[in-house]
Amino acid sequence: MTTIALTELLGAPVTDSSGTFGGRVREVALTPGDDLANVSTLIVRTKKGDRLLPFSAVSSINGGIRATSAASNWGVVEGEGLFLLERDLLDQQIIDVHGRKVVRVNDVDLFPETTNGHVQLKVASVDVGARGAIRRLLKGIVPMVALNPLLQKIPPRLIPWDFVDLIETDPARRVKLKISHERLAKLHPADIADIVEELTPGEREAVFETLDEEVAAGALEEVQPKVKRSIVESLDSERAAEIVEEMNPDAAADLLATLPEERSSQILRDMAPEERDEVAELLEFRENTAAGRMNTEYLALNSKATVADAIETLRHFEGSVEMLNTIFLVDDEGKLVGAVPLAKLVLAKPGDKLLSLTTEPLISVHAGAREKEVIELFDKYNLVILAVLDDHDVLTGVITSDDVISLLRARL
Repeated sequence: MTTIALTELLGAPVTDSSGTFGGRVREVALTPGDDLANVSTLIVRTKKGDRLLPFSAVSSINGGIRATSAASNWGVVEGEGLFLLERDLLDQQIIDVHGRKVVRVNDVDLFPETTNGHVQLKVASVDVGARGAIRRLLKGIVPMVALNPLLQKIPPRLIPWDFVDLIETDPARRVKLKISHERLAKLHPADIADIVEELTPGEREAVFETLDEEVAAGALEEVQPKVKRSIVESLDSERAAEIVEEMNPDAAADLLATLPEERSSQILRDMAPEERDEVAELLEFRENTAAGRMNTEYLALNSKATVADAIETLRHFEGSVEMLNTIFLVDDEGKLVGAVPLAKLVLAKPGDKLLSLTTEPLISVHAGAREKEVIELFDKYNLVILAVLDDHDVLTGVITSDDVISLLRARL
């Protein structure tokens, strides 16, 4: 595929429909609200100032730009809703969703094509390697005829445009340009967290302002504690509350406990009542205890329940995947009496009592137990999930292996 580098296109001469020199290309623009790939407009520097040349009025781009309209018809530049490739992309950080990293753009490759006699120019890829940097550095110093042989010897480092997520820190421009992070949102939360940690504080805020609340919550749980606090403190309390609501209650409580009391209280007030009550309850426990690390979203059924009851409960469970490993059984007073691994349901009959499928020994920990005891239990019994009981043996929460891993990471 033959492409044209943005660096080569900038400064190219433009002639109008009469063949008269009209100016030179100053900028190449997209209109993201309509199309985030096809070039919509060229901004031409003329003797009378900058003018807008719609790309639909371009007949050729070989050896310069040739327009089908008179220079007097080119509009005045307003710039609303335009994404300018040199200003907004060159030297800017972008997210490579395929490589799962943040990179800086050195040049842009544009692909020209002719359809029904009409010329189109679309963004093919961004150049993040030495080739693009050298092309820009030597433009105007070394003739392109002499420079091209050198550039061909440098391996390209290109990211297809389909794998690029743009970062716009200005909220007003983000709305006008309709910039979202749909591609980023499809990555694993841990990958999103790694990417976010490479960004500046302002860029992190921009990303979390546009991510879906559930995706943002998953990513927020994965980022480093200092970064996590920074992100939440940068958001307005209403947006922060929307994201915190989607976090696991234990992770949300741990996060709010690290914030200034006024900020934490403000976020709690903006949360939905049910989620607020769950998190507020966990905040009452000391962080370095089992209760301080537990999650209140888990699967628990009465000890008289059957396999059919368990399957029906699974269908409606909205908690995290980590909680699906085990179904806990409690008596009429809420006291823990058994635990059934999810795998046992596969071979059981619908009418079988869950109590007949429990495993031994039944491992649990007191809510006031120290973190060290929790870690030792997970290590000794190779646990995936651990029940947390109060002074009356009532099941009050669970701790998962993910919680323990996060605890150990924080100690490193």
